[in-house]
Amino acid sequence: MPVPGRELTLPGFTLGHGTDLEGKTGVTVILCPDGALAAAEVRGSATGTRQFDSLVLGHHVASRAHAAVLAGGSGFGLAAADPVVAWLERGGFGFDTGLGVVPLVPTAILFDLGLGDPAARPGAALVEQALAAAAAGPVAVGSVGAGTGATVGKARGLACAMKGGFGFAALAAPEGPTVAAAVAVNAFGDVRDPESGRTIAGCRAAPDSRELVGAERVLAHLPSDFPHPWEGNTTLAVVMTDAALPKAALLKVCQMAFGGLYRALAPAVSLFDGDLLIALSRGDVRAHVNQVGVLAQHAVAAAVVTAVTEADGFGLVPAVRDLG
Repeated sequence: MPVPGRELTLPGFTLGHGTDLEGKTGVTVILCPDGALAAAEVRGSATGTRQFDSLVLGHHVASRAHAAVLAGGSGFGLAAADPVVAWLERGGFGFDTGLGVVPLVPTAILFDLGLGDPAARPGAALVEQALAAAAAGPVAVGSVGAGTGATVGKARGLACAMKGGFGFAALAAPEGPTVAAAVAVNAFGDVRDPESGRTIAGCRAAPDSRELVGAERVLAHLPSDFPHPWEGNTTLAVVMTDAALPKAALLKVCQMAFGGLYRALAPAVSLFDGDLLIALSRGDVRAHVNQVGVLAQHAVAAAVVTAVTEADGFGLVPAVRDLG
């Protein structure tokens, strides 16, 4: 397996963050203005999305996207798409209706209101910051963009959680496709190293403890009527590739890429998570769908690990770097 990199080198794609360190929220914008074939897999039961119909339906007439937006702010974050749509329209990018262009910008949000200022919003100013910063090359990771206020390991509530974040990983097959994954990790469960199986961030024994107790172990012993304090969770992933794939194959890549979440989150897709994955393809590299799917799975898992190992807890909750 190729070694994951942290640079976005796929032609036609750029990525930028808008980060509010005071309010502890943010937005991440992935631009592909000339359009990319787009598909999605939505498995979470606590999702917040915009313009996902064309992604999850293989027969939908609109099969492309011109950007993808990941935002904090819970439902308020869905408005982060508006400045991106306006930016694309001004540039003449979008679905040509014959009467003008209509940019297609799938957007997904996560709940981060509990860590910083619950009144903070990833508004127009943050989105403009992300648009101005959008570029290829090295990608900022950790407590930035949509991962600014993210947390993980909330089986015992936010008081016993740890810091989540934003991660990125890219894998290039020799003489084959490149696959990259951008992931905002705000999981209910723990994060574990897929290679060793070791939990590296997650549910702690008590608010003043740094002992990891294992979210799955906690959940396995809950009584059926346990009144869990819902804290808001969700892991959002965007996979990008230069492989030339039809829509049906890209939908399969989404399904396979979800394996990266199952490898790195314990558990993934809980009742309280809104886990979903978007796949974007633009390029002409010939590749088998299984090759792209396997690379995507490993890229997603690597991005999840990077999100927490590079995160800053801001002195509010411990981060991996605080465990020693």
